[in-house]
Amino acid sequence: MDLGVSTRVAPLIEQVRAMVRDEIMPFEEEFHDEIPVGDRWQHTPRQTEILESLKASARAKGLWNFWLTDSERGYGLSTVEYAYLAEEMGKSPLAPEVFNCSAPDTGNMEVFERYGSDAMKETWLKRMLNGEIRSAYLMTEPDHGSSDATNIRMSCVRDGDHYVLNGEKWWSSGAGDPRCAVYITMVYTPTDGNKHQQHSMIVVDANTPGITKLRPMQVFGHDHAPHGHLHLRFEDVRVPVENLLLEEGRGFEVAQGRLGPGRIHHCMRAIGQAEQALELMCKRSINREAFGKQLYKLGANFDIIAECRMEIEQARLLCLKAAWMMDNASAREAAFWISQIKVVAPRMSLKVTDEAMQMFGGQGISQDTPLATNWMNLRTLRFADGPDAVHRNFIGRSELRKHTQEKI
Repeated sequence: MDLGVSTRVAPLIEQVRAMVRDEIMPFEEEFHDEIPVGDRWQHTPRQTEILESLKASARAKGLWNFWLTDSERGYGLSTVEYAYLAEEMGKSPLAPEVFNCSAPDTGNMEVFERYGSDAMKETWLKRMLNGEIRSAYLMTEPDHGSSDATNIRMSCVRDGDHYVLNGEKWWSSGAGDPRCAVYITMVYTPTDGNKHQQHSMIVVDANTPGITKLRPMQVFGHDHAPHGHLHLRFEDVRVPVENLLLEEGRGFEVAQGRLGPGRIHHCMRAIGQAEQALELMCKRSINREAFGKQLYKLGANFDIIAECRMEIEQARLLCLKAAWMMDNASAREAAFWISQIKVVAPRMSLKVTDEAMQMFGGQGISQDTPLATNWMNLRTLRFADGPDAVHRNFIGRSELRKHTQEKI
């Protein structure tokens, strides 16, 4: 099991790291300061200029679409190789989009690549791979507990050459972005099959009549404009039948193909955020004094820094092993490891970020460092693509099955 840096990806890591540090990070504050200017749900001319110039620089360097494995449209990297690049991108909120490796687009592009028709690939995938449009993934619903996705109930009824959709979706990340052009949507299409054959996945043009943007959902009081996590209502939304992915009742097949890679990419970036937090913590402890001493000489700060380093290393190794399983084992075998890192990575990164915030005192929870925003996003990650409790249940059941013949 080779989890090390390959000769192919080593120079890419250095290039991505340098671009994040030298080209992207210097624009973060200016980009963020532009959000309140004018309509918060539209990019200002300056924001557009920043993003497009950085994306053009990345493409000129050949640093583009790293995430798509096993495809002629991608870079040809393994999931293990991509993990090292995603970690570097995790150190800047702008970086994933600059390299066209941002959520939820990577997962949605994988759906189009694996399950989409030629027409879908031409209409949507091509423009997404070029970084021309954004997308959203619509799964969770306000009136049904979506941690058990079999509860999803958005109505999808065939009427001639169309399906008619009715219902509400929320936490539709990216749906607020003015460039969001397409939704991949989980719908209820009851069949005679088992509970995992009652749903389908359908592609919806974001401009289809009958879709209302009710509100942006707030995360700890922040609406994340202009990206946003929208609450949407569908009222008699007519979608051509050819927009159905695969066939009725195969929605979970598509969802599982998407959610494994989707959140492990988040885990990789979370490790990068932890590295950034530890770096900030160390620099703060050296440069700041209290009670006549540098902070690192006070209390248990040596131990805190050491524990953070060890936990980052442990999480990185687990993440790389999960990535290796995705590259080399079946989806069923890999799921056991993906669930583990989905729990471990955000939990570890939250702890490291929290310790860094403590080292900064009041400044650590302000807008003057990236720590508070990172903490908020990492806490949210513990719900994304399944809450921790669901993953722990799966891990525990899988472990117990090794030791008993009983049905667990």
